[in-house]
Amino acid sequence: MQTLRIKPSSPGEDGRPGQGSGRDLLPLLMGAAVAVAAVGALLALGDRHTPLRGPFTLFFLLAAPATAIGAALRGLDPLARAVVSVAGALAVDLLVAQGMLAVHRWSVRGGVVAVTVLSSLVLLLVLVRHRRGRTARRRA
Repeated sequence: MQTLRIKPSSPGEDGRPGQGSGRDLLPLLMGAAVAVAAVGALLALGDRHTPLRGPFTLFFLLAAPATAIGAALRGLDPLARAVVSVAGALAVDLLVAQGMLAVHRWSVRGGVVAVTVLSSLVLLLVLVRHRRGRTARRRA
């Protein structure tokens, strides 16, 4: 018979045992945020009447453009990037709403679709710019 010993947990960055840096939690939180945003968009587009429709849709309307703008601002430090991306998301949402109201075509579905399209275009432009920069670095 063999005796197995339990190893003590390794110390974290601050030297205390068992205290991790929290990096393991970040992918889990990001996955949960994507799931909540996707459910919010689906509830708004599917016209489902549930108490979670409002908060989840609002989360989507803030998270989608904030993620796209945050991806475009890789040069800023994390706090400034978060503040600018949330402010940009609010600006995008307000401009979409004002534009739809100005042409008398306001609808929740239309607003969600417009924000999704704008956010997707910004993310697509960021990906194209990133790939172009990577290709130029490989050639050099």
